[in-house]
Amino acid sequence: MTSSKLKATIHQLMDVITTRSIQERAYHVKAAGLSIPQFGILMHLYYHNTSGVSLISEFMDVSTAAASQMVDRLVQNGLVERTEEPNDRRVKHLTLTNEGRVLIETGLATRHIWVDAVVERLTPQECRQVEQGLDILARSLEQIQEGKKSQVEKLNNKNEGTAHGFQE
Repeated sequence: MTSSKLKATIHQLMDVITTRSIQERAYHVKAAGLSIPQFGILMHLYYHNTSGVSLISEFMDVSTAAASQMVDRLVQNGLVERTEEPNDRRVKHLTLTNEGRVLIETGLATRHIWVDAVVERLTPQECRQVEQGLDILARSLEQIQEGKKSQVEKLNNKNEGTAHGFQE
């Protein structure tokens, strides 16, 4: 497989996985009665264990007031717990409740069921081949994460001084 063929295959795979993931997430979020930004906050807390409202606002790229309102609704719905720093009551810590954690883990499990079904369709030899290729890709991705600029950062630097990549 040539480099351009491999790139096209990876692009196609990413498109299929991303589309499926977005569809499943949208269904899961809607079924839970949440907005996509609220679910994003839950995911952030799931992977970071705790956070403050200011970090949430940075993560979501919204004002602190907007983040605080979203968090308030999650607290009211019993999905997030807000606690105060014992030495400084102005500092609030946000964590997932058990209900919030179960909600996220259910969504992740749904995605894993689909992946499991895909893998079950492969022969043992195909499984080994895919596993070897994905191991190589994972190592390459880790190297990029460890210090090399991502393609998005390269584009941002390339387009510095332009709006959305177009000359003004």
